[in-house]
Amino acid sequence: MEQVKGFLKRKNIVISAKRYGIDALGAMAQGLFCSLLIGTILNTIGTQFHIGFLTAQVITINGVGYTIGGLASFMSGSAMAVAIGYALQAPPMVLFSLVTVGYACNALGGAGGPLAVLFVAIIAAEVGKAISKETKVDILVTPIVTILVGVGAAWIIAPPIGGAASAFGQLIMRTTELQPFFMGVLVSVLVGIALTLPISSAAICSVLGLTGLAGGAAVAGCCANMVGFAVLSFRENRWGGLVSQGIGTSMLQMPNIVKNPRIWLPAILTSAVTGPLATCFFKLEMNGDPINSGMGTCGLCGQLGVWTGWVNPSDAALANGAAAMAPTAFDWVGLILISFVLPAVLTWAFGLFFRKIGWIKPGDLTLPQ
Repeated sequence: MEQVKGFLKRKNIVISAKRYGIDALGAMAQGLFCSLLIGTILNTIGTQFHIGFLTAQVITINGVGYTIGGLASFMSGSAMAVAIGYALQAPPMVLFSLVTVGYACNALGGAGGPLAVLFVAIIAAEVGKAISKETKVDILVTPIVTILVGVGAAWIIAPPIGGAASAFGQLIMRTTELQPFFMGVLVSVLVGIALTLPISSAAICSVLGLTGLAGGAAVAGCCANMVGFAVLSFRENRWGGLVSQGIGTSMLQMPNIVKNPRIWLPAILTSAVTGPLATCFFKLEMNGDPINSGMGTCGLCGQLGVWTGWVNPSDAALANGAAAMAPTAFDWVGLILISFVLPAVLTWAFGLFFRKIGWIKPGDLTLPQ
């Protein structure tokens, strides 16, 4: 046993919830952001503003033409796998081999491709790390083993993982349609919490394929946390904090939440209000790429996702019965209220109450320098 522990330590293989559930998942979201999400944004900008070089097909693969944004989205599996390998501190030969593994796994995983990539990339990366530099022909052995193990694992487990993730996501979306109030509260609160925790709400929404009303509730929860914390902590962090949390991430508040968990209550209560308002009153649907459901106001990706879903629904949304529509003034008002106005006003009001009763004290929300 001691020899095994020594080997794992020498190979920097750390089997822990933090390494796999936080580091790897967070990195996967970044890989997804830099491929699928950026590709979607580029395609949307090109289409809506009639920008020629963004709408032109730059390459044809198997008879299918791809724009610049299309190529970025096409490589999302590879981007996620490499990002996961980077988070696991894989050596270069292993890291580069994960390009093939990620592409194959995402393709085999179907709608649940991102979740399959998470599991398979971890397996391939750790096996690759274990074999790396153990032979005199490392330049051959490491990539061969990493690719064979990764693609083999993808072939075996990616389809069922993808199917299970897709089925669970479908269950959430159908339940939200049947019980929009209660599920609006539940989805909004849980996804908002996930956004602020050191895990990835974007990856979770992408894995589950959340679109429609469930996606709208997820957007509401994320905005409640991001805009909420930005406004709630304005007296401590001023304009820098407003921008870094409101357009960046509310995860910056985690060290303060650990010290005083009650500072989270205003944002959580706000998400419990805006979630059902989004699903029951405004009928806010997020039919862009599912990753946008977990982005909130980060780079305004949540709002771009809603807009994209209105004019050009994603494949995932189309599969769930979505259709292109011309947004009305009511739709725009709902998006603005749910994304910006209500999170700011409600969180400020809840925060004022908690400050008065002493649950939130001066300095509790000051961001670490």
